Amino acid sequence: MQTIFYDGSCGLCHRYVRLILWLDREAGRFRFAPLGGDTFQAEIAPERRQALPDSIVVKTARGVLLCRSEAVLYVLEQVGGGWRCLGRALSLLPAALLDRGYDFVARVRYRLFARPQEVCPMVSAELRNRFLP
Repeated sequence: MQTIFYDGSCGLCHRYVRLILWLDREAGRFRFAPLGGDTFQAEIAPERRQALPDSIVVKTARGVLLCRSEAVLYVLEQVGGGWRCLGRALSLLPAALLDRGYDFVARVRYRLFARPQEVCPMVSAELRNRFLP
């Protein structure tokens, strides 16, 4: 199973998680856990945690950690369909350019999106089992 770690206090991250839940509703490829939560603390070594961004981090089924634009492109590839095509098209751009764009959005996200009330997005009962502490 693959895990998407997200910033629990970021409205954009919550929207991203809900989008991935919707896109991946049949396959259930991903589970979700907040950055700084128990799962994140248990699965990611302390020295590695400090070097990661505070937005989206993906841990693949092989245990590889992806962050920034690489994480977003990976998730698009995994959910498939037109999203896979979008991810492949974006991957033709230089990684440095994609990461600059990612970093810009990460800097302004708190100003553009309201902070959520809860760390975990509100989801239906059948999807709650995909969230880890």
